[in-house]
Amino acid sequence: MVRTQLQRARAGETTPAMKRVAERENRDPEFVREQVAEGQAVIPANRVHSALDPMVIGREFATKVNANIGNSEETSDPREELRKLHTAVHYGADTVMDLSTGEDLDAIREANVARSPVPIGTVPIYEAVKRAGEPAAITRELLLEVIEKQARQGVDYMTIHAGVLMEHLPLTDGRKTGIVSRGGSILAQWMEENAMQNPLYTEFEAICRMFAEHDVTFSLGDGLRPGCLADASDEAQFAELDTLGELTRTAWDHGVQVMVEGPGHVPMDEIAANVERQREVCDGAPFYVLGPLVTDVAPGYDHVTSAIGATEAGRAGAAMLCYVTPKEHLGLPEEADVREGLAAYRIAAHAADVANDLPGARDWDDALSEARYEFDWRRQFDLALDPERARESHDQSLPGDNYKEARFCSMCGAEFCSMRIDQDARAVDGEMTAIDGGTDLDSSRAGDANLPPTGSHDTSRVPDEIEIDGVRFTPVSSADD
Repeated sequence: MVRTQLQRARAGETTPAMKRVAERENRDPEFVREQVAEGQAVIPANRVHSALDPMVIGREFATKVNANIGNSEETSDPREELRKLHTAVHYGADTVMDLSTGEDLDAIREANVARSPVPIGTVPIYEAVKRAGEPAAITRELLLEVIEKQARQGVDYMTIHAGVLMEHLPLTDGRKTGIVSRGGSILAQWMEENAMQNPLYTEFEAICRMFAEHDVTFSLGDGLRPGCLADASDEAQFAELDTLGELTRTAWDHGVQVMVEGPGHVPMDEIAANVERQREVCDGAPFYVLGPLVTDVAPGYDHVTSAIGATEAGRAGAAMLCYVTPKEHLGLPEEADVREGLAAYRIAAHAADVANDLPGARDWDDALSEARYEFDWRRQFDLALDPERARESHDQSLPGDNYKEARFCSMCGAEFCSMRIDQDARAVDGEMTAIDGGTDLDSSRAGDANLPPTGSHDTSRVPDEIEIDGVRFTPVSSADD
């Protein structure tokens, strides 16, 4: 049997994926191999995902961002899902999770894998419920069948909620929001109605063997994550985490890569402690966190409340941040929401990398600051995390090309622009020293994730056109391409 990335790293082999990761991270390939071998980093790369541009998730590398997309029972359009995928990749998602629960699940999943240069993740329990009709009707055989099929289709990582055990369920009594994870609630209902232990836990070694065959990475799900600040860091959450530590070591024994999912809704002052606890319990396996949201009072703005927590989590050592869109808790995200969520989380990830003094991470900030002081508007736009948004915001009030040469914007105007005043003062009296400048991004030590532009994945292996179940999928583009 062909070995996994983890097994090959342990054997001292530097794989092509590791070499590509080293190039993208601007790091030594041997360092990448060592991190993978030790389980401190993962390279989600299913063997049949031919369009993939390999990437790495680990706290010693640039903080990554995942974007969730997917249909629901209310909406089902494979082409719309491909548009969301394109938007996510264009605006800098490092991975994409297909959380579809509606119709056409196989067509959507296969189209996403075929057209995605970034790793694709799924939550197979969703399809199992869809096929069984209700949670209680799921069988172990059906679960394993769904997982194996998705592995064959090329899914790079799967959320497996194997840490939710029967003995944990009473610990959720008294919570304000109970069990908020879809996978966690499905499995809790299954265990209650069948009076049996979580089948994902009892069949975990069988799942490990499937994952090893296809080189699928575990994303061990946090089915008992807190859904509000009041439930954060409680006994149920940490009981599941202890089980995830056990499962991490079991997966490693089978040569399977692992990352561990984390909360959720957590007060600001508890985030670092949550990250450190996961690191200790799970022996340093990469931590993949949703948010966390640091307040519960802002529906419609939860991309902001969660990006605040995500920045702190990244600073504390979380390896990947799962974005939250403005639609969180309110509805199914659309293309515009994907863009907003990714902007918030790319900012959070980059801010964390700057705070952690990742090699070269601040060079991007310095280059943009120099362009700003020099009133080089076009370079400012080019260096912006979202160039289109920056240009639109400037041109809304000063649209003419002549204003691209102006030494002011519409906020202060010419008379009160502080940078213009400062420049004039330096030029007149000669006593104020010159401003430092000249950051060269071409020679920066930063990896791709901390350099412009976002969405710089290699798409050369993405096919122009694909056919699935007799349906032809042609190239898609976001609305602003």
